Amino acid sequence: MSRSQRELEHARARTGFIIITAVRFGGVAMVMLGFAIVRGIIDLPYAVGAVIAVAGFIEMFFLPRFIARRFKAGDGRER
Repeated sequence: MSRSQRELEHARARTGFIIITAVRFGGVAMVMLGFAIVRGIIDLPYAVGAVIAVAGFIEMFFLPRFIARRFKAGDGRER
């Protein structure tokens, strides 16, 4: 039984949504970890916490745009 074009597009959109949401949650987790390190809750150097927090912000705000652009492009590279 073959899936219709509409079902394939829906599955692709759902996959993209799940990936983007997971990336955003990962970014939030990184920011929280970075803040915990900066505040001294986790015993690591301040600079490590700051770098992790900044990387989390970048992951949370900018990476989903690139992922969405890739899914919208339909270039066939995603699996």
